[in-house]
Amino acid sequence: MQIVFNNPVLYVVSYPSVDSIEVIDKRLGRGTLLSGDTAARFRVELASVLEGEEDERDADLDVFLDQFDALMTQPAIYQ
Repeated sequence: MQIVFNNPVLYVVSYPSVDSIEVIDKRLGRGTLLSGDTAARFRVELASVLEGEEDERDADLDVFLDQFDALMTQPAIYQ
């Protein structure tokens, strides 16, 4: 398990041994586990968003996450 990204909006954890990535959208309190090609696409696109200008990053991150909204069906429970 490796934490890839963590900020007030998004939490991303990679599970390399099973080629999966867990994504939690903190705004919605929901998340999903992506694997295979979907996980690979998410990793590439997230890296692209994070390479952008810092002042535009939050808006770009919101637009990026909206693409995966339909997949985020699991409630996130914080303890």
